Amino acid sequence: MDWIRSLFPGGRPEYTSLPEDELSAGQRRVFREHEHKRKLRLLIVAMFVTILAILGLLFIQATDGSNGRPRRLRKCDTPDLGFQCDANISHSWGQYSPYFAVPSEIDPAIPQDCELTFAQVLSRHGARDPTLGKSVQYIYLVNRIQENAERYGSGFEFLKTYKFGLGADQLTLFGERQMVNSGLQFYNRYQSLASKSVPFVRASDQNRVVVSAKNWTQGYNTALKKDESSNLPHKPLPILEISEAKGLNNTLSHGLCDAFEKGGKYSEVGDSAQATYLATFAPPINARINANLPGVNLTNEDLISLMDLCPFNTVASPTGVLSPFCDLFTEEEWKLYDYYESLGKYYGYGPGNPLGPTQGVGWVNELIARLTRRPVEDHTTTNSTLDESPETFPLDRELYADFSHDNDMMGILGALGVYNGVKPLNNNTRQEPEDAGGFSAAWTVAFAARIYVEKMVCRGTKGNGEELVRILVNGRVVKPHNCEADDFGRCNLDQFVEGLEFARKGGKWGECWA
Repeated sequence: MDWIRSLFPGGRPEYTSLPEDELSAGQRRVFREHEHKRKLRLLIVAMFVTILAILGLLFIQATDGSNGRPRRLRKCDTPDLGFQCDANISHSWGQYSPYFAVPSEIDPAIPQDCELTFAQVLSRHGARDPTLGKSVQYIYLVNRIQENAERYGSGFEFLKTYKFGLGADQLTLFGERQMVNSGLQFYNRYQSLASKSVPFVRASDQNRVVVSAKNWTQGYNTALKKDESSNLPHKPLPILEISEAKGLNNTLSHGLCDAFEKGGKYSEVGDSAQATYLATFAPPINARINANLPGVNLTNEDLISLMDLCPFNTVASPTGVLSPFCDLFTEEEWKLYDYYESLGKYYGYGPGNPLGPTQGVGWVNELIARLTRRPVEDHTTTNSTLDESPETFPLDRELYADFSHDNDMMGILGALGVYNGVKPLNNNTRQEPEDAGGFSAAWTVAFAARIYVEKMVCRGTKGNGEELVRILVNGRVVKPHNCEADDFGRCNLDQFVEGLEFARKGGKWGECWA
């Protein structure tokens, strides 16, 4: 370490070994100056070593943890664009994709000459650990691999020592940050309203949903504090929690429609569509995986579990560092996986299920009430006790925020008629999201996904002063198929409400017990 010694020329004076009382005043002064310089140099060394240690930790964090391949240090998740790192695969993880801004054929910016008068967000919770049942399933899979693999192919070696460290059901730190960013985005987009209006916030009461809502309000308030144009107080926003207990009405959580729920006649539609497609796309991939893990004999269902471990381990990283599980599959294979998950959502909870859209009718009728400032009219999933009280369902706000789950959002999108014009998804051949009217699980209900419903008054060349309504799904403007939308994706408010006839008439609620 001669280069370090070179930073500290000279040595201690010989006389400093003498007792201090035998030193002259001048010698004592020189000694003290020397000691001061020595301590200063030691401090510089300590700081230097600390910096090296920090850089080392950053390098470790910037690798994938298995083969040390460096990953560029990037800020993967931002309020405006969401998750953009490794987008060629991370945008193909179905409902397990982290939120990202979806490409929009229509400019999502607020049109010029328009004044916002209303904004509603419906959001999925942020990224989470697997559910308890899935975690158990993944642990069993990992144990089988490690107990039976005769050897590990190139790129598979990390599986030999991989330890399952994921939790169950709860938000990850990454998921919490997603929701903070979501709150920042909402405030910044709707600043003209947010600077003078307090949003009304509701959340279905499962822990990860409530924590997501709290983190969203944290981001919202952070933006509010930075807004010098606002005189609103900086205090926590109250959150109305609505119980998910069995048998209770809750527009943010399905569970009342017997024919739709587990064991009902329409509860297996999504599983059936996925099974058909799995038998089509999985065998060639599984053959390659099994060739790299001889002795394990993974099934097609095991293959999906192995692929699941990519997104779940990635969002378990605070910064979203790509998991080594992701490298086991090609970009094209991830697109096939995304379509598999999309089939499950489309036929399980969305337009492809005869009773899927009916599960979202209650929330849409609440939206109509908020847009028109008239009492809720619904006989499906609304909680009349809550919706009839101005304290728990105010109609005089300009901003609203609701927090729920992916499956509930699918039913609501179905009840809104957003994908009514989409040709039913083929369960044998993959369709690009663009060819499916913008439908894919990743494009619609990713972790921290958000639906914006905004109302505006426009003048000049873009309107005649009437109230217009527009819907955005993860930043993508979608034209409703039940009203005549203009080039900006907007419908006249009265026509928009009239077009929601399916919801206003209760959908197919009567078939829930048929």
